[in-house]
Amino acid sequence: MPVEIRKVTSSKEMRTFITFANKLYRNHPCYVPNLVSDDAATFDRRKNFAFEFCEADYFLAYRDGNVVGRVAAIINRKANAAWNVRQVRFGWIDFIEDMEVLEALVSAVADWGRERGMTDIAGPLGFTDFDPEGMLVEGFDRMGTMITIYNHEYYPAFFERLGFTKEVDWVEYLIKLPESLPERYEKMAQLVMEKNRLKIRKLTMKDIRREKYGQKMFRLINECYKDLYGYSLLSEKQMDQYVKQYLTFIDLRMVSFIEDEAGELVACGVTLPSLASALRKAHGRLFPFGWAHLLNALYLNRSDTLDLLLVATKPEYRNKGLNSIMFYDLIPSLIELGFKYAESNPELETNLRVQTLWSAFENKIHKRRRVYTKKLV
Repeated sequence: MPVEIRKVTSSKEMRTFITFANKLYRNHPCYVPNLVSDDAATFDRRKNFAFEFCEADYFLAYRDGNVVGRVAAIINRKANAAWNVRQVRFGWIDFIEDMEVLEALVSAVADWGRERGMTDIAGPLGFTDFDPEGMLVEGFDRMGTMITIYNHEYYPAFFERLGFTKEVDWVEYLIKLPESLPERYEKMAQLVMEKNRLKIRKLTMKDIRREKYGQKMFRLINECYKDLYGYSLLSEKQMDQYVKQYLTFIDLRMVSFIEDEAGELVACGVTLPSLASALRKAHGRLFPFGWAHLLNALYLNRSDTLDLLLVATKPEYRNKGLNSIMFYDLIPSLIELGFKYAESNPELETNLRVQTLWSAFENKIHKRRRVYTKKLV
């Protein structure tokens, strides 16, 4: 039977779109499902403030009445303007092991993009850098994380057969934490703080709400990440959205904030217990019992592995040793909490400044993911 592509137009079809990957990867030992409620909010034009500068449609592939694939077609006008491109993005792409299905999905996105004046297609990419992006090309035997994509090993080969080529790669590190804080970090941190008149700021949730510290953090992220591949500056509404989504449940012992003498935030590091196993147990749903698995993983029976969600340092403070302050602040707490390993967030393979942070520890690159691109003709 031929492949039929249908645009998602109903709430029932949207639920099918959201849950397709969970069915495709059911019982796969390395797949970590997203929360259905989070994906629903991401795709909802009323809830996701990225739609202030993005346009999107969603497509399902059917064969013989059965869903065999899905894809989102996205245009981020802010990113296109910043990077001087006319690019349509494909995201949330999943498909059975059938070349015809992938061809149909890619053709749907390409046609959609051409109709809107686009000249290139690239992905997997989301609305912004805070959505899952990058196709896994190495590390298929490693469990995913809550913020990354897992895909079957046949995905990259199929895309290359369609003429897609590498646009950019991200790498992910597995880092072994030391058993105790090396003395040199304490001495170096004290020296760097004294020389640059910096201080570690310990906050409560009350402080964060009162001072709108989450918004300060995302403004810092905008400043630090603006030159990274495909990044589009977060709006104030998006910042509020991400603060509500992520900062309400973070253990502040696992966060480091560094301020200058005027009280301005100049660097931060945010970590979180790995929620991969908890999300697998929850099967992508908070109710009826998914919330219990997540709370357990956050506060009670933590994994021995943590996720390094982000590190950001103001450009003028780069190469001044601020990483030693964050290590000095975080490592004792992480050791006390029982963590032995850390997984880095995907880092551009060309971002050597960030990758050198892990050189002080035993580490290895254990995953690689890729954005593929192709000209629209």
